[in-house]
Amino acid sequence: MLELRDVHVVHKARTGGLFSHDRVHALTGASLTVAPGETVGVVGESGCGKSTLARVLVGLQRPTSGTVSLNGRDLWAMSDAERRAAVGTGVGMVFQDPSTALNRRLPVRQVLRDPLDVHRRGTPAERDARVRELLGLVGLPASVAEALPGRLSGGQRQRVAVARALALEPALLVADEPTSALDVSVRAQILNLLLDLKDRLGLAMVFVSHDIQTVRRMSDRVVSMYLGRIVEQAPARTVPLGARHPYTRALFSATPGLISPITPIPLTGAVPSATRPPSGCPFRTRCWRADDTCAAAWPDATPDGDDHLFHCHHPVAAGATDLDLIQERS
Repeated sequence: MLELRDVHVVHKARTGGLFSHDRVHALTGASLTVAPGETVGVVGESGCGKSTLARVLVGLQRPTSGTVSLNGRDLWAMSDAERRAAVGTGVGMVFQDPSTALNRRLPVRQVLRDPLDVHRRGTPAERDARVRELLGLVGLPASVAEALPGRLSGGQRQRVAVARALALEPALLVADEPTSALDVSVRAQILNLLLDLKDRLGLAMVFVSHDIQTVRRMSDRVVSMYLGRIVEQAPARTVPLGARHPYTRALFSATPGLISPITPIPLTGAVPSATRPPSGCPFRTRCWRADDTCAAAWPDATPDGDDHLFHCHHPVAAGATDLDLIQERS
């Protein structure tokens, strides 16, 4: 359904003075596929490129190089009108903060009707009926249609945002940190709503989050990112013990649990700057397994069974426990 192939996104740095030539490497060599009906979860530390990846997927960010294909067609080889039609009707996006993603001056009815008006979907009466259908789909009463977003709770606003993303019946939904701006008590409701809609509508989904446990619950496949690079893609059922990249293992080891205490794998040093990323593997400056080979070249993708790829010269043995890796690290 959707494919990224060797995508790079490079921005001009905002610091360094008028004559600065620094560049921010927001995304480097990203290759990813999303199949119909599949949920792909994207995890990583803040600033690793998760949101940039999401923006590339929905055509809001043009890659510096590489290709983005939707249903076999290169998005950026299309005309502007073709791309708007393909992305607008085929892909929906739920943004991080519903309070800023919705126009506060428009009633919910108009917020939900806007995509239908822009793409001229149906008659005016059919559009009004679709608005009522969308409110019911996300569990909101019909009376919400006349309310302004500012009069709704955070959870209700995010439900409206989900409804708007589904207005044109897209086959793919991209959710960028859809619960991070919500109270803990509301997050589970929105996550359950997304899972329910995925099953009922047969959606494919890209779910971006820093909440690793949530990604495991929501996803069929987990993608871990570090400093703009996709370092590993693994079936959700196999992580964390089946993960082969040291960063993925360290990331999952630091996830709090309700039952058993965590035993995080310690990492030393700060995350390098995206304006001057390290040569070779960007994780090598914090990796206990790194050597000169890691500094010389970015490792090619290594397959490890179905739907599992990792980029590492010295991968972790499958099934190694966190304690094993902590002892190895020390």
